[in-house]
Amino acid sequence: MNKFYSLLGLCKKAGKVVGGEVAAENAIRQKTAKLLILAGDASGNTKKKFHNSAAYYKISLVEMGDKESLGSAVGEEFRAILAVTDGGFAKRLLELAEEDKGCE
Repeated sequence: MNKFYSLLGLCKKAGKVVGGEVAAENAIRQKTAKLLILAGDASGNTKKKFHNSAAYYKISLVEMGDKESLGSAVGEEFRAILAVTDGGFAKRLLELAEEDKGCE
């Protein structure tokens, strides 16, 4: 999971990730979001909204960690949802997320 968060931080420094509900929704609607990362402890409504959006716009979605972990990875306090806007970063983050799920 450390590789995942490290890459997420690098992605943030490159300006290829947006955080928060409003920014993520805008990225989805503008079709710039390539991957959605949802915190496992996000509220039920937030989870439902972004699972539905991901399905409708055909965007990959992964649930990883908690709000605090996602927030600290991108230099914020808490983040329930992050949208990755770069295809290369999105692909590698998805691979790392799958590896982590396989190790559990």
